[in-house]
Amino acid sequence: MVKNLLHRGLPAVALCALPLLSSAPSAHSAPAAPALRLPAAGPAGVRAPLPLYEAIDRLPVAPEHRDGYRRDLYKHWNRGLNAADGCDTRKEVILSEAVVAPQVAAGCKLTGGSWRSAYDNLVVTDAARLDVDHFVPLAEVYDSERTPWSAARREAYANDQGALGTLIAVSAASNRSKADKDPAEWLPSDASYHCTYVATWVGTKLRWDLAVDNNERQALLGLAEDCPTTTVVYETVS
Repeated sequence: MVKNLLHRGLPAVALCALPLLSSAPSAHSAPAAPALRLPAAGPAGVRAPLPLYEAIDRLPVAPEHRDGYRRDLYKHWNRGLNAADGCDTRKEVILSEAVVAPQVAAGCKLTGGSWRSAYDNLVVTDAARLDVDHFVPLAEVYDSERTPWSAARREAYANDQGALGTLIAVSAASNRSKADKDPAEWLPSDASYHCTYVATWVGTKLRWDLAVDNNERQALLGLAEDCPTTTVVYETVS
């Protein structure tokens, strides 16, 4: 989704007997390429790279509407891209973003492996200490639906593996700090990730035809001032 600044990998780290949550290696270390996830469904359209400012200008502006929201309106996790692998969407995302692949036992039980949590630049070596975050939180999606979505569309969003940005494996602590906040209210503690974060947020909203409110738009424009070379590529879904 984000043409530049998007990297999730880092060099393999030595596994310890106990679960580890520690600072990531120096930026001078060469990152491993992230694993790409195949689209769950064919995109309705692939866009050319857009400067971040232009991408923000394409977002419709509308007031938020939270009345009636329930998390269970967005069915997750479903059986994922491969219904035969025994792993639901959450586990498939975790597996696809591993820097060091974990062992996979019956029932998709994961042991070992390592991940870099982009929000706080931490290395995680226990899959149980990861959350799979909806980049645009489910409550924010509900707030931003231009017309009420069908149950099928909500499930498609909640399990979207068709773009790198919609779902992301991060440390549980960082995800719970974010909760359902938009970029006007919360940003990752790792400032080096802010341009990627904003561009991914914008690209996800464009992908799913979601609106922004005025405060959110102004925050995005302000953050874009520090990201002059950042571009956004997104695929619309029907």
